[in-house]
Amino acid sequence: MKERLFSKIESYKDEMIDLQKKITSIPALGPANGGDGELERAKFLKKWIEDNIGIEEFIEVNAPDDRVSSGIRPNYVFLYSGKNNSKTIWIMTHMDIVPAGDLSKWSGDPFKAWEKDGKLYGRGVEDNQQEMVASLFALKALKELKIKPEYRVGIVLVSDEETGSKYGISYLLDRRADLFKKDDLIIVPDAGSPDGSLIEVAEKSILWFKFKVTGKQTHASTPEQGINANRAASKMIVELDSLYELFNRKDELFEPPISTFEPTKRESNVPNINTIPGEDVFYMDCRVLPSYSLSEIKEKVGDIAKEIEKNFNVKIEISYVQEEEAAPPTPPDSEVVKKLSESVEEVLGVKTKVIGIGGGTVAAEFRKRGLYAAVWATQEELAHEPDEYIIIDNMVKDAKVYANLFIKR
Repeated sequence: MKERLFSKIESYKDEMIDLQKKITSIPALGPANGGDGELERAKFLKKWIEDNIGIEEFIEVNAPDDRVSSGIRPNYVFLYSGKNNSKTIWIMTHMDIVPAGDLSKWSGDPFKAWEKDGKLYGRGVEDNQQEMVASLFALKALKELKIKPEYRVGIVLVSDEETGSKYGISYLLDRRADLFKKDDLIIVPDAGSPDGSLIEVAEKSILWFKFKVTGKQTHASTPEQGINANRAASKMIVELDSLYELFNRKDELFEPPISTFEPTKRESNVPNINTIPGEDVFYMDCRVLPSYSLSEIKEKVGDIAKEIEKNFNVKIEISYVQEEEAAPPTPPDSEVVKKLSESVEEVLGVKTKVIGIGGGTVAAEFRKRGLYAAVWATQEELAHEPDEYIIIDNMVKDAKVYANLFIKR
């Protein structure tokens, strides 16, 4: 049966490329990224599924959003019965993409996907279209060969993953929590590794600081008449390095196995060289191991800020751009991890490894609600880059992994 199934999937290669190209030509940018949302892409995908797989059960959960012309951000659920419908194998992918950015850095039109040397280039082809297409063709193969999946299969296509998920999976889970059960196998294929060996089961907490340092602006030739906010801010950036020593636990599940505290963005202060700035604004991105609470980090950062205020006679305002405590991890011995791992090893011939990551994925939205979710894909990890591409054979192989998972007892 597997030989027939895998052979059928291999025969879809050109169709998979064609679907990728058609999806890419319908940019699905959220309003925060200057677009009009995902509805046109969602309608196209629903029609493709209807024509190529068929629709047994369809659930539409649209989030209202007056920033887009349609007024809605679509979230679609497609359900297909299995031999045993006591649990569901879910594959959740997102329809939205990020902007193309500087077009001069692309080798072609990012919204007209092109092939070269076994690769397919275009905005969104990896993030998240590769796994979307792979999962759809895995199901198409089962339907065409009249092979019943072992359990019910659920395909979830959501909006707004790239800008917070308020109108996407969070909205869906808040309104239709009844769809997802504790025993379900939930896969979020939105991160991975080039050989497909890594399965993500945990994430770090995320804390983004904004620091506004206020001194007194003056002419650079008379520094004694002002208070240099740039100098105070720079000193604080150096002092914040102490967080690495203060919160130095290691957890080998994660890559890297430590908490990270990195100064990142800095806003423009004064437009000319000969002015001492009276205000300086900078940001810090913290990815914190779950063994620490974010309140511990905030308290220590506050102590550092007070010391800088005292020593430099400045005022420091601290605000939080993002604050997300880590969700409980998916147990490495959970059924979703074990069955996904078995399927990957059987199809790809690689030994899998469970990991935790510093970046956030929407798997956390499931984990916060006590649902076990695993993140996996075979990817080059080129999301958001110019000349984003996939290796076409990875898309075909991942479709085999899903098909194998769907029939696994």
